[in-house]
Amino acid sequence: MTRGTPALLQGLFDAYPPWVRAMLAVVVVLTLAYLVAELVTRLLLAGVDRVNRDMPGDTVVRKNARAGLRAVRVLVTLMVGAVLIFPAMAVVGIPSNVGLTPARLGDWMTGSGLRILLVALLSWLVIHVVGLVVARLEASIGTATTVNVLERAKRARTLGTLVHNTVYVLVSTIALLMILRELNVDITPILTGAGIVGLAVGFGAQSLVKDIISGFFLILEDQVRVGDVANIDGTGGLVERITLRTIILRDETGTVHVFPNGTIQRLSNLTKDFSFYVTSVAVAYREDTDRVTTVLVQVADALLATPEFGPFMLGPLEVLGVDRFSESSVDIKVRLKTIPSKQWVVGREFLRRVKRAFDTEGIEIPFPYRNVVIAPTHDGPLGERALPTSATLPTTGDPTA
Repeated sequence: MTRGTPALLQGLFDAYPPWVRAMLAVVVVLTLAYLVAELVTRLLLAGVDRVNRDMPGDTVVRKNARAGLRAVRVLVTLMVGAVLIFPAMAVVGIPSNVGLTPARLGDWMTGSGLRILLVALLSWLVIHVVGLVVARLEASIGTATTVNVLERAKRARTLGTLVHNTVYVLVSTIALLMILRELNVDITPILTGAGIVGLAVGFGAQSLVKDIISGFFLILEDQVRVGDVANIDGTGGLVERITLRTIILRDETGTVHVFPNGTIQRLSNLTKDFSFYVTSVAVAYREDTDRVTTVLVQVADALLATPEFGPFMLGPLEVLGVDRFSESSVDIKVRLKTIPSKQWVVGREFLRRVKRAFDTEGIEIPFPYRNVVIAPTHDGPLGERALPTSATLPTTGDPTA
């Protein structure tokens, strides 16, 4: 047995072979380390749940917090196990061959080990607090329905994701370098290598740098936000994510499109601040356009008064006037101003009500037709040429009607 071990423990373990004593020490140490890590994790989890109790629907923040706590549990288990393994081996009579003694290990744990633990906990706390603040800001802004608040919510969601990712990378990198320094690892070559790699990336990955710079100004100038409907180089869809490098769109078929920011030539935001639903209503030539305009305004006013669609509309119908004379109709152009991304919902309901109102008022919605002249192919029975006949046939529908 080692020097300083109590006599009672000497007689307790002398009867067992060394491998049994080593296994017993490892099992006891791992059990104690797991219990300590579980206690620390439960205390931290109770604090996180207490902070998050005002946000019952925020499952993303809770999921990230629990993932971070699992990492804390593993770290605490390893550190407690490292502290206890050598004293436990000494207790069961197995001397250490690595030059570490319980006293020296205890001194390291109260110095560098404690600092490593504090760095890890503080870095996790900073990342979690930033994510929590961003989520709270998005949740508090997103509860209102006014246009300005909705626009601020989109911008907050976009900037929040960017800030959270940036803080995560910076804090994790700084914490890793501090931990390596406490482990007596020379970080000067790491910093020098990082500088060389950064210089190589600057020269070799010019497209990546271009994407990042373009993405920075795209977010800074508030050109597009998460939740907007945009058209990028001819492809339209809902903006699901914006990073410094890419914009991710999902179109109406569910297809996801990824655009590097540096390659975007034209970006059209269809839902910036407000939206317009513009359409042309076709009526027959015989209809009075003033009467048609009155009916259209009445339909829009009734739609504005409804609780289902009224909050989405920002004003009455704008009648832009007679837009053109087509082959068989007079086209009247109208426009509805709505909150962002609601123009299609309001426009579809408006057209449905216009069809019903036209049926009630007897206003004709024309269909295309042509005049067909049938010329005779032979003379009549009395030697007289038959007169040409004409008929008006619809270009669509049943040709026998």
